[in-house]
Amino acid sequence: MTNRLKDKVALIIGSARGIGKGIATRFAEEGAKLVLADTEVEAGQATADALDAAFIRTDISQVADAEAAVALALEHHGRLDVIVQNAGIYPWQLIENTSADDWDRVMAVNLRGTFNATRAALVPMKAQGSGRMLYTSSITGPHVTSPGHGHYSASKAGINGFIRAAALEFSGYGITVNGVEPGNILTEAIEEHRGAAYIKNMEESIPLGRLGSPRDVANAFLFLASDDASYITGTTIIVDGGQLLPEGNDFRLLPP
Repeated sequence: MTNRLKDKVALIIGSARGIGKGIATRFAEEGAKLVLADTEVEAGQATADALDAAFIRTDISQVADAEAAVALALEHHGRLDVIVQNAGIYPWQLIENTSADDWDRVMAVNLRGTFNATRAALVPMKAQGSGRMLYTSSITGPHVTSPGHGHYSASKAGINGFIRAAALEFSGYGITVNGVEPGNILTEAIEEHRGAAYIKNMEESIPLGRLGSPRDVANAFLFLASDDASYITGTTIIVDGGQLLPEGNDFRLLPP
């Protein structure tokens, strides 16, 4: 490890499992001081304990919870250098079966949560004159979609637009704003809710021949959080194993 985040204070929201846990683990390996936040208390506390981090139960759709998470980082470490808003939900629902309440819940967590985290982190970062704001977007919404993901797609496309606007508005404060767009990542949720047939089908559609790992995504976040990305703002990094590249299904070059 190279201590790329040595003594940097990072708040990671949605860090109990999956991609968020991968980000937290990778940041810890690189010397970051962590505060973790999630709605899942037992799993979130277990991850925090393993990484010697503070933990707070946080529903990021609620303004008060976002502010409390930032306040805990300031209480423990006196500053906030990096915030990662990774919390998100993706219930499978066809548009014709999606109620207004269903729509609002996805938007509350995924999109309003992004806004809440940003507003809370802006206060200390603006005072410091520096900071990294990072968000988990997706290739779903900004580039592709599938049936049953209408609300999720809209929320992730909205996050990309928000990233650009926030990057422009906060540039004068020394704050950069970026995101990562994962493709299909092999997490506990994918294994539990999608199953082996789905995973095999997705693997066949990805040029690199496998689903990504949380660490693959975490490495992109690590770069954006580090000093190496100090001149990058208002953009996203796609981490999808080449999934967006093929024009059709028949894309593999077979050996003669």
